[in-house]
Amino acid sequence: MMMMNLVLRLDTPNVKMKFSCSTSSLLQSLQLASRAIGGQQALPILGNILIEAHGRRCTVSATDLELSIITSFDSKIENEGSVTVPAKAILNFAQYNNDPEVLLETSEGTILKCTSQHAKTSIAGEAASEYPTISSVEKQTSFSLPVPPLLRALHLVTFSSARAGLRPVLSGAYVRSEKNLVVFVATDSYRLSEYKIPVSIGGAEISCIVPTKILEELKVMLSGKKQDKEKKGTRSGPDKEDKTRKTEGPDEEVQVILSRQQIEIHHGSTRLLSRLIDGKFPDYEQILPKETTTTVRFSSGELTMAAKRMHYFAKEVNNNLAFYCAKGQVRIVTPQTPAGRDEAFIAAEMQGKDNKIALSSGYLLDFLGHIDEDEVDMQITDSSRPALFTLPKEKNYLHLIMPLRMLEE
Repeated sequence: MMMMNLVLRLDTPNVKMKFSCSTSSLLQSLQLASRAIGGQQALPILGNILIEAHGRRCTVSATDLELSIITSFDSKIENEGSVTVPAKAILNFAQYNNDPEVLLETSEGTILKCTSQHAKTSIAGEAASEYPTISSVEKQTSFSLPVPPLLRALHLVTFSSARAGLRPVLSGAYVRSEKNLVVFVATDSYRLSEYKIPVSIGGAEISCIVPTKILEELKVMLSGKKQDKEKKGTRSGPDKEDKTRKTEGPDEEVQVILSRQQIEIHHGSTRLLSRLIDGKFPDYEQILPKETTTTVRFSSGELTMAAKRMHYFAKEVNNNLAFYCAKGQVRIVTPQTPAGRDEAFIAAEMQGKDNKIALSSGYLLDFLGHIDEDEVDMQITDSSRPALFTLPKEKNYLHLIMPLRMLEE
């Protein structure tokens, strides 16, 4: 298990912590940090959040010993100190409180008193010294990634990783460097996604498997900040929005620090820390089609509509959807099932020879649900080799789905 140690901890029982802060800042930080708390804790204290007041900022931290989230916000600190309290209790206070400002102070060592204009809550906590330590990663490699393409990569890649199974290396994303690219890859052995971010990272050599969990938490965090920024931009008008862009440059990048076994991700005032997955990622490039026989360009909306309708029957027979590509038209059919069958005809731009392939309707719909382009290309070699999906306007992305056995109609 990974033990992490925060740089500074003020946990002397005689020190009375006391500070005031914005309720919204407190709530936002608590909600973010609490995402590191697992559904089942190995230790009861892992259901707690660590609160530390130092200098002019309050830091809140949470960990499940594999993933840790640390964030901070401005506070008016009268007395420095620290305490750890149950996450549900402190979240309950902050979430159901309309007062703009709250006062937090400890009494009797580990009782956290939360006071606002219309509320007064006392939460039984524990000494900060009882909380697992959270230490920064010992840097071996570091690099920065711009937020927009990173967020795009996370959205288009992580869903393809395995959620459970006997191969831990498939439960994360393989991150590697390639010339002036950082490549993200994920697969569960039945499908695969790859996204390449054009970025200069100097001489950094990257090759690691990052747990999907930390990447999904990063995606949630970056998406939330993007939405907040868009809302502020809408309210402030174009002039102020342009000014914001100039002054918030550092927030447009994410800093990544790697050691042999751990990863630490910085964005703004938040840090995410996690253990890397040990093992060798599959040599996936050998299964990528080198040449394809047929390329079909679909309307994403039409293909999604047909696949959603046909999934009703396809799910009765291993999600089997058969694609017959001929003469500028694609005929999609489900096998005959006790409940019935379905068939669809979709007009499409087609290049190459007539072809056919059977694919999982579930995997196809999952892929289509993650893209937002109007058109999608399907490239196939034959019915025994994987189908390769690409986006005409997104040259750095590919998605691969392994074929199913063609069934008799």
